[in-house]
Amino acid sequence: MQEKIIVVADSCCDVGQELQKKYNIRVIPVHIIYPEGEYEDGVDIDPKMVYQRFPREIPTTSMPSFGEVQKFLEGLKEEGYTHCISINVSDHLSGTVNTVRSAAEEVEGLDTFVYNTKDISFGSGVYAVYAADLVQKGIPFREICQRLEEKREDSHLMFYMDSLEYLKKGGRIGNVTYMIANVLHMKPIISCDPEGVYYTVAKVRGSRQAKSKLLEEAAAAAGGRKCWVSVLNGNDEEGGKQILEMVRERLPQGECIYCNQINASLAVNTGPGLIGLLVFPL
Repeated sequence: MQEKIIVVADSCCDVGQELQKKYNIRVIPVHIIYPEGEYEDGVDIDPKMVYQRFPREIPTTSMPSFGEVQKFLEGLKEEGYTHCISINVSDHLSGTVNTVRSAAEEVEGLDTFVYNTKDISFGSGVYAVYAADLVQKGIPFREICQRLEEKREDSHLMFYMDSLEYLKKGGRIGNVTYMIANVLHMKPIISCDPEGVYYTVAKVRGSRQAKSKLLEEAAAAAGGRKCWVSVLNGNDEEGGKQILEMVRERLPQGECIYCNQINASLAVNTGPGLIGLLVFPL
């Protein structure tokens, strides 16, 4: 039987509409909850809507339900897909990957590989692009799954933000870390460790030093190799443009595949003023 493969990502993977269209990537939306009701990330709410309601209103998020994911996967099977590759953010940051894994077991006739990236945002989403690119090149399903496993630690995403207040409110960091950074006016460079848990790469003062440190770490991760790069921002488009120009000078071997604002679900937990930089060696 001929394979018909589809790549899926949850909305916390930050795969923008441009990439979704180019690579035929489907997205399972996370829910964003306000007092008046729930919204689906990237469907009926965008990050600008979230930023406009800060700091007066800080919503919460919830993962898609088992029923929603099962229905989503059943729909793919009805479209004629025989194989599915689901790319999901770290299980330490979201329960979505476990929901997808459970729902996939209930969908007969759709062979689904669920990939826990142990990362967040486009640090996860880049694996969806990588897998979808292999699909377009005609690589068989099992080989794509194997290649994903081989590249598990090749995604390097680092970011900083103007304030850690939103990470603290979301339970992502402790009060002590928040207070030290706030009092000393520090901007921690944050990434995910191999287990998919946030950790501090470095602590610097001011946006200029933060950008410089991001580039330093990115260059080290690239190691002179050809790579994909991505620049992300959270309500700081100008800052994103600035670091993109710096990346082009510092990493001439890097191909920028995505430069955009983070999704609404991630904006909820990080607040405004975020700058992120991804390096993915090829």
